[in-house]
Amino acid sequence: MLQTDFDGKVKGASPGEVDNSPERDTGAERRLRRKLDLRLVPVIAFLAMMNSIDRVAVTFARLKGLQLDLRLTDVQYDTVLAVVYASYCSALVPSNIYIGCCVILWGSISALTGLTKDYNTIITCRVLLGLFEAAYFPGSAYLLSSWYPRKELGLRAALLTAGGLAAYAFGSLWAAAVLGTMEGKLHIAAWRWLFFIEGIVTVTVGILSMWLLPDYPHNTRWLSVEEKRLAQLRLAKDVGEADVDSEEARWEWCTVHQYVFIAYRSASMLNGLRLAIKDAKVYLFMLLAFSVGLSSSFTNFFPTLTATLGYSTTVTFLLAALAPLFSDCDTKCTDCSPDSPPWILPTTVGVINAWHSDRTGERFFHLAIYWWISIVGFVISLSTMATAERYFSQYLMVLIYSGYMLLVTWVANAIPRPPGKRSVAIALTIGSGNVGTLVGSYMWKESWSPQYHPSFLTCLCSILGATALAFTIRTIQMWENKRMEHLEVEELEKDERERIEKAADLEGMTFDEAFSRRKRLPHIY
Repeated sequence: MLQTDFDGKVKGASPGEVDNSPERDTGAERRLRRKLDLRLVPVIAFLAMMNSIDRVAVTFARLKGLQLDLRLTDVQYDTVLAVVYASYCSALVPSNIYIGCCVILWGSISALTGLTKDYNTIITCRVLLGLFEAAYFPGSAYLLSSWYPRKELGLRAALLTAGGLAAYAFGSLWAAAVLGTMEGKLHIAAWRWLFFIEGIVTVTVGILSMWLLPDYPHNTRWLSVEEKRLAQLRLAKDVGEADVDSEEARWEWCTVHQYVFIAYRSASMLNGLRLAIKDAKVYLFMLLAFSVGLSSSFTNFFPTLTATLGYSTTVTFLLAALAPLFSDCDTKCTDCSPDSPPWILPTTVGVINAWHSDRTGERFFHLAIYWWISIVGFVISLSTMATAERYFSQYLMVLIYSGYMLLVTWVANAIPRPPGKRSVAIALTIGSGNVGTLVGSYMWKESWSPQYHPSFLTCLCSILGATALAFTIRTIQMWENKRMEHLEVEELEKDERERIEKAADLEGMTFDEAFSRRKRLPHIY
């Protein structure tokens, strides 16, 4: 029986036993991609939605009595909201614990939040929620980058982010249904029911994900030997290097009763971190993510911002999901029909934008153009309190996410090898974005309501800075592409040479041929 090892070499088979023809790979690649798209992408997108719903449920619960029942001051509530992101920052490097376990743990904590009695208990729950949720987005982004080549990754990563964005719309509708119908059921407050129900759903999906999600190209049990080889070959052809760490920083894989566990050598994480901190692009991506996280912090206060327009609690939830554009309605009107949902808008636009970015192989302008649009939204919010104009500005502000969907993809494209360095770079970038959100959670003070001028001004300056940082990264990558064209074999690091040799082995060509092709594969920016 054919077996495949970590490096993608087929053991127990002569070259003739594995069909390497271009025609075979083209058809097999389509089938492999379809299998991944039907099994991997929908699961991680749905889990991303539950990740965000469980995290922001406290903002909906606040409007139905959580703050009063737990006797929280405004500062304590801000801390309850922010401590999740502080927990995120303490768990930057993606966990290789099976993703399903993380989902079950954070779902359980979300359900337990419904039992909290005071500030201390809810803070404890929020800290644990952040710790268990922290691994999900970096781990999922890294998992996607371990399966999809660069020009397929943008759309799939956007669908991951789209799941998180869908939580703001679906979570609002969910909250409206639960908080509007469950008050006093079994003598339990409606906001407690919200946490119970969301937690149970998350745990259930987490259990199912253990069976549905793949591991990595070399060890996924529901792929054939040829499919495992092809999955590794696709990544090698994309960058010109095999997707492996150096021999000294290799992860050890152990199989016990058909379950895969990872025992890290200390050098593995340290080597990835060492390489990452030497790369200036990593710091720029971290600053970029911080700036975007700070400028998008209004999302955690979206129901509160909508409430400043004078609607009832239930209508506020619906507007947070739908935010219809009112023209000359009275601020107490509840009969207006909804227009385009603002959370559906950036999600839809972002997915289409990511698809086009993959097709063109361009990243910078596909991010920046939507950030420029959001700048207009912040300016409008700073300039007026008129209902129609403020609703319209919300449409523009949330488009910040249409570009943000591509940020992690850009990181994975800019730092594709080795995988240890890529995983650390992705984690540091996402962690920095969480730091920005953490800082931003304290800049929407009740005393600044309803104008929130200092808050919107900070968002405006942050997104302007993010645009400048993105342009700097693009310039660096253009310089790296020119340098690569003149690269000589003698200039290769030991690890780089090793990865090119493994790519040559996978592709059935000589080292010189593989190196020559490597030079013709530019960075995507």
